[in-house]
Amino acid sequence: MNLATTGYMNANTHRSTIFLEDAEILEQQRFPGEQYVLRLKAPECAARALPGNFIHLTCDATLPMRRPMSIMRVSRHEGWVECLYKVVGEGSRLLAQRQRGDLVSSLGPIGQPFVLHPDRPRPLLIGGGVGIPPMIFLVDVLRQDARVKWKPLVLMGSEVPFPFKTRPSTILLPGMPDGAIGCMPLMEDWDIPSRLASQQGYPGCYDGYVTDLARRWLESLDKKALVEVAILACGPTPMLKAAAHLAQEFGVPSQVSLEEFMACAVGGCAGCTVEVRTPDGPAMKRVCVDGPVFDGTSVFPRN
Repeated sequence: MNLATTGYMNANTHRSTIFLEDAEILEQQRFPGEQYVLRLKAPECAARALPGNFIHLTCDATLPMRRPMSIMRVSRHEGWVECLYKVVGEGSRLLAQRQRGDLVSSLGPIGQPFVLHPDRPRPLLIGGGVGIPPMIFLVDVLRQDARVKWKPLVLMGSEVPFPFKTRPSTILLPGMPDGAIGCMPLMEDWDIPSRLASQQGYPGCYDGYVTDLARRWLESLDKKALVEVAILACGPTPMLKAAAHLAQEFGVPSQVSLEEFMACAVGGCAGCTVEVRTPDGPAMKRVCVDGPVFDGTSVFPRN
């Protein structure tokens, strides 16, 4: 079943596709700002993961509670999954100490993914901090989808150094402010335009919020181009709220991937519920299995 064309699965059905694996650490790359890219041998997860899914990892034998990690890239053929995480507490600190060859218990893939709509072939992907990984995964899927001529733009924001070495973009992008020329090299290698935003004065970055940069680009579009746009975002809650409100202001649809503390991550404990507007009125939804991707307007309506 292709979620890009059929929509969301029922949460109960989705739980039957979550796999428990002893995942081998293939690589841990450390980046400034206590950020790590973790590559795991997890073939069951890799075979089924979609952009917006996450995995739930046991960071260390001394910690019974798992930690959710967004999936950044997968290789279905080689059976690996990559995640980006930042050390913020005891669990991630212990995970950062794990070495190549170590095994970590993995549950995944979990959650509802982003849904692609061919009638909106110009997706604007907005990633903030550790919300960047799903955007990379999504672009990887888009560039391999021959059904539609996708024209994505990736905007990334961070207040710590980006977990990659930035460089000036060689892809011309109308609507970008002067000086906003920094890009992610991987996107450039894929011939996908990307731009960076930060308030830390990093070279080539737009000086401001990533959603402000998104506004500048949206304002440059004519009506014909705007009807092809959809906003897909992942990052901290204030950024997601700003992205959803921006989408409503410009009359384009949006999807947001929520960040939330989780315990079981499979829908049993209901500890990660958020209020969502539905046609039948407000309802409490579980971020882990009803999300993490939701319609932006349903979570962040403009009053």
